[in-house]
Amino acid sequence: MFQSQGTGGGLSVLVLQMAAIGLVFYFLILRPSSQARKKHAELLSNLKKGDEVMTSGGIIGKVRDIREVESEGVKETRVTIESGTASFIVERSRIVRIGGAAAPAAPGTSAA
Repeated sequence: MFQSQGTGGGLSVLVLQMAAIGLVFYFLILRPSSQARKKHAELLSNLKKGDEVMTSGGIIGKVRDIREVESEGVKETRVTIESGTASFIVERSRIVRIGGAAAPAAPGTSAA
């Protein structure tokens, strides 16, 4: 008899808890990754010849050429980079830093 009255209150608490978990997931995971993706896209849109860049593999060099190539119906932007005496081609999305400024240190680490 008392159980039928208590189930309505338990259900509303469960719904509130699920909504709170959803909000935490959004603000701690989805939103920061979306902002980082937008910042990276903006960084790559300003890429031009002569810029000093660093790839995701850690190779540092200067941009020699930027080309849009269509392969298998998909447009890709490929960047030719000169590093020392070597020259190689990477996808634009593989560039992680433009310019000579050092990347910010991770929180909790000290720059020695």
